[in-house]
Amino acid sequence: MQLFIDKVEFVSFRKLVLILCVLCGLCVEISAQEFKTLKPGIEYAEVTKDIGGLKVNMNLLRLDLTKVRLDVHHAMDAAIGTEKTSSIATRHGAFAAINAGFFRLDTSIFAGDAAGILKIDGKVFSESTSNRSAIFISNRRDRSSVDFSRITTHSILKIGGKSYSVLGVNRERKSNETVVFTPDFHRTTLTSCDGLEIVVRRNIVTSVTENCGSLIPADGFVISTAGKQRELFLKGPVKPGSRVVLTERIDSLANDPSPIELRYIKKLRELYRGSEDVTNGVPQLIKDSKIDITWEQEKATKAFVETRHPRTAVAKLKDGKFLMITVDGRSESSGGIGLQDLAEYLLELGATDAMNLDGGGSTTMFVDGKVVNHPSDKEGERKVSDAILVTPRTKK
Repeated sequence: MQLFIDKVEFVSFRKLVLILCVLCGLCVEISAQEFKTLKPGIEYAEVTKDIGGLKVNMNLLRLDLTKVRLDVHHAMDAAIGTEKTSSIATRHGAFAAINAGFFRLDTSIFAGDAAGILKIDGKVFSESTSNRSAIFISNRRDRSSVDFSRITTHSILKIGGKSYSVLGVNRERKSNETVVFTPDFHRTTLTSCDGLEIVVRRNIVTSVTENCGSLIPADGFVISTAGKQRELFLKGPVKPGSRVVLTERIDSLANDPSPIELRYIKKLRELYRGSEDVTNGVPQLIKDSKIDITWEQEKATKAFVETRHPRTAVAKLKDGKFLMITVDGRSESSGGIGLQDLAEYLLELGATDAMNLDGGGSTTMFVDGKVVNHPSDKEGERKVSDAILVTPRTKK
C-alpha cells in the first residue's frame, strides 16, 4: 500500500479517482465523454458492464425534453397488429425509438393487442391490467413531460338511465363480457356470432342486432356483449334512439379509500386526462430515488424479476433529462439482466423514477436509421405492439 501511495504524486487526481473506483468495483457512472451528442438534446452511449460474472451490453439514450418530443405509436396505427419498432419509427419520421408496452403475442388476428393501458393522442386503445405501471407523456409547445404511476381504469356505459360495466376496450370479446370497439380497432369488431352488437353513432344507438363482425362507425363505436352480460342489456331494454354516455374512470383498489388515497386518485385522474399518450409496463423499478420493485402488487412473478432477460426500461433523471435503455441478453456476447441489478444501475446513473417495459425478444433500440442493439430472437428484430418515438423539436 505504501508503494501505491508513493506513486500518487505522478497521477492526476481524476486518474486516481478512476483507479480507486475500479479497485473498489464502484465505477459505474458514464462519463460525459462516453455519451455522444447525435442531435440537439439527444445523447447516445454504448456500455459494456460485468454483472454477476457475465458481460452485459447496453444502449442508452439521454434526452433533453425541451429539445425533443416523445410520442407513443401503435403498430400499423391501429389497436391490433404488430410491426417492427424500426418500421414504426421510420413511418413517423422519428430519429430514435424503443419498443414499449407488453402485448398479445400469438398468431391470431388479435396479435398486438396491448396487454394493459394504452392511450394514443388522447384516444383509448386498451384498458388497464392488474393496476400495473404506466408511463404518461404530454407534449407542450416548449417541452415534453413524463410521469410514471400504477393505474386502474374502468369504463362505464349509461344507456337509458341504466349503467353497464365494460370489461374491455378494442380486444377479443370472450364469454360473459362486454367490450367496446372504437374506430381505432379495425374495420369491424371481428366478433364471434354468439353475442349482441349495439352500434352507436354520435352517442345515439342506431341498431341492436344479434350479429357478429359489425362495422365500426367512424363517428361512434360498437358495444359487443355476450352471455350473462348480454342478458343485462336485453332487460334494459336498449333500443335504437337510446342515448349513450361512455365514461372512463380511474379507480381506487380500496373499498373504503383513505383521504390520502383519495387525494392521490384525484391527482392521478388529472395526470391521465392531461396526458396525450400512455402505455403500459411492469413493474415499477424506482420511486422517489429509491429502489421499489412492485412486482407483487402488479401481479408479476418472482422468476420474471430475477431471471436475466433482455430488458427495455425508462427513467427520469435528477437533472431533468429522460433516459431510455435497452439491455441485450440470451446470447454469448451479452448475458441479460435481472430487475434488481437494472434498478441499481439506473439509480447509479441518477434515476429518480423508473419503470420496466416489455423486454425479451421485443427489446429494440432504433437510432438514426438503424437498430443499434442486438435483439435476441434468432430471426432478428421482433414485430411488437407499440413504441416510444423520439423526434427533435423544430425551431420556431
